[in-house]
Amino acid sequence: MYLIIGLGNPEDNYSRTRHNMGFDVINKIAEKFDIQVNKQKFKALYGTGMINGEKVILVKPQTYMNLSGESVQEFVNFYKVENKDILVIYDDIDTIPGKIRIRKSGGPGTHNGMRSVVSSLGSEDFMRIRVGIGCPEFKGELINYVIGYIPDEQYEILKKGVELASESVEEILKNGIDIAMNKFN
Repeated sequence: MYLIIGLGNPEDNYSRTRHNMGFDVINKIAEKFDIQVNKQKFKALYGTGMINGEKVILVKPQTYMNLSGESVQEFVNFYKVENKDILVIYDDIDTIPGKIRIRKSGGPGTHNGMRSVVSSLGSEDFMRIRVGIGCPEFKGELINYVIGYIPDEQYEILKKGVELASESVEEILKNGIDIAMNKFN
């Protein structure tokens, strides 16, 4: 069983923001595989289903980004998921919009949601997909850049990254992370 977590902020207030790319990917996967992500548990919306013969739990923590790890830890403990079967999807300012980066493990960098997940799990050894959002022209605009509304033309570019991330999840479940990294990185 795989625990697939998309990081974001509650969609009522933050849908269509760069910081919700993780949620957008979960929504894309859920739609493609007819998985209803509408149950509530452990401070998250979640749904279970099958992808490429593998049981998955799709999770969208509702704790706000900076506390995402609280929800993730509860799912890991309850379902007894090993780190090798955890996949976290999130936005990344250091990756070009429309592109993704897949990693087997690694530090959280400057991403507060990932800092929370790494801290809660006590480990950096889990898979992750970073969805590129690019960086604002001025670093002082970062907060408004990541949680502000995205204009249509920019959103179309970001949706390419969401699609690639969705496809890469399928590839990971079907052929493993090494093949997915070679194909998508």
